Amino acid sequence: MPRPALPAKDEISFASPPVNAERLLQMISEEYDALPRQLKRVASYISQQSERIMVDRISDIARECEVHPSAIVRFSQRFGFSGFSEMQALFRQAWTHKTTPAQNYQQRIRSLIANNSQTANSGDLARECIDATLSGIERLGRELDEVAFDTAVDLIVNADDIYVVGVRRSFAVADYLVYNLQHTQKRIHLVSGIGGSYREQMRSVRANDLVIAISFVPYAKETQHCLRFARQQDANALIITDSPLSPLAKLANSVLLVNEGSALAFRSLSATLCLCQALFVAVAYRLGLNVDEIHEQAGFDD
Repeated sequence: MPRPALPAKDEISFASPPVNAERLLQMISEEYDALPRQLKRVASYISQQSERIMVDRISDIARECEVHPSAIVRFSQRFGFSGFSEMQALFRQAWTHKTTPAQNYQQRIRSLIANNSQTANSGDLARECIDATLSGIERLGRELDEVAFDTAVDLIVNADDIYVVGVRRSFAVADYLVYNLQHTQKRIHLVSGIGGSYREQMRSVRANDLVIAISFVPYAKETQHCLRFARQQDANALIITDSPLSPLAKLANSVLLVNEGSALAFRSLSATLCLCQALFVAVAYRLGLNVDEIHEQAGFDD
């Protein structure tokens, strides 16, 4: 578990809490740049998962943000609350009459595990994970920014060299996107950071190249470094992330937002993979590729 975060000496708190959850989210956006690093992680999580705060435990949020639970308390106090429970009550009040699928499956899976009189079998847990995945894909369908998506397609179509950055949890998504884009005539590079080699893997980035960075809270330092370097080289940047408050978003030409469903601490990647597949299909269509004629490389069978 991360060490407890010490309060900054110049950290300023609001005298009273906001009147509703909508106002709190607005205040978080306004104050984001002034927040300490750990509190920025919390801010990003709350902004992107506001519908889940009413059912999340403080330990769940701390785990997702990779911070100590005391950072969640500090965050609450920063915005005028006495502690996390008071802030959570604001979200419960806001969402009392509009329970979402994300809340439903979170509540059900916790009930299955916590209720000693009911044994959670593997099938029940599998269905909860499937529901979590479906909720993320459905949310992607509702919230997809078509203008940002079109801009992302333009960036890929107009680039010759494309660097796809994804470390740790995002590596699988980056690898999948690279596999798809390799069916074009463009030069595609996977930046995985394996062995700490991300600096070397980014060394050839030049002006007008495109860097696609995939990162979610708490936003890998390696990915942030790659993006800063790319912008120093006047390369373009396409970001796939989970919040407009992501530190990557400010450096991007286009930002695609995706929020996954999760079962307890296990977040799905299905919605992000779906977004990447849609991105490739749109690029292939724009480039005049016949997707039906794209085959596996000869000599290998699945």
